[in-house]
Amino acid sequence: MRQHKLALCREHYLQWVPEQTERFIIKYQMFTKGEKILVAVSGGKDSLSLWDILVRLGYQADGLYLGLGIDGGIDYSHESQRLSEKFADEHNLKLHVVDIEKEYGQSIPMLAESSHRGYGKPCAVCGLAKRHEMNRIARDLGYDVLATGHNLDDEAAVLFGNTLNWSSEYLLRQGPVLPEAEGLARKVKPLCRFYEREMTAYALLSGIEYIYEECPFAEGSQSIFYKETLNQLETTRPGVKLTFYLRFLEARKSGELFIEKNVRLGDLHPCPKCGQPTSTSDLCTFCRMIEKANIEAE
Repeated sequence: MRQHKLALCREHYLQWVPEQTERFIIKYQMFTKGEKILVAVSGGKDSLSLWDILVRLGYQADGLYLGLGIDGGIDYSHESQRLSEKFADEHNLKLHVVDIEKEYGQSIPMLAESSHRGYGKPCAVCGLAKRHEMNRIARDLGYDVLATGHNLDDEAAVLFGNTLNWSSEYLLRQGPVLPEAEGLARKVKPLCRFYEREMTAYALLSGIEYIYEECPFAEGSQSIFYKETLNQLETTRPGVKLTFYLRFLEARKSGELFIEKNVRLGDLHPCPKCGQPTSTSDLCTFCRMIEKANIEAE
């Protein structure tokens, strides 16, 4: 690990990752041992590794898998669900499975097709649906916190894109912890300081079986372009991604981001249909999308 000037054997690496995760949980005050955690799992290396780490550390962590109805060269959603269920069964853990199509009558590709969001690619629709459902389920089932497996590469790419576009509102919300609010679960990212390569190593060394394929709709996405650009910088300047992200967090904490003086986050009120907080004047964006899709399907 050139960015840390550190090399570890398998035994010590599998100790180091949970120890560092615990340190980040405490540093950013994510949650305590007495709180109930819902881990959003996708069948990928990051989310399954996060679930594994939290259980090893002694936290009360259950899983949530969202069936999105995405196919591809393989039946992507089916394989993702199979691996998530396999991990839960092998470790005697509780996994909540929610199928978007069974719940709302529309899969993610179907919703994307009937929506202007994403312009033919389901990514924006997928993100909207996952955020809505993860918050709804965490709230309805009484979990204190929702944990996702976002790693440093994910966070640095998002930060890079938001900075390039000067997306002030998104920059203000980005961080290891998004605090709870009325109707909104606390959201945390315990792996936010681990490189993707480090999490791949953890999953392989731990014997975690995960889906290797990327989502078939991810090809050509902006996030992948941003990751590739940052990887080029990382090759010549090891640690640049971590420095970029940590300096941003330091600037936020110290109030050095001048955008905070100019941006006001929207006021929230309950959606009249689903009850989740929204800043729109009528139904929330998710409910409007479902309503439109159902009308077109009739």
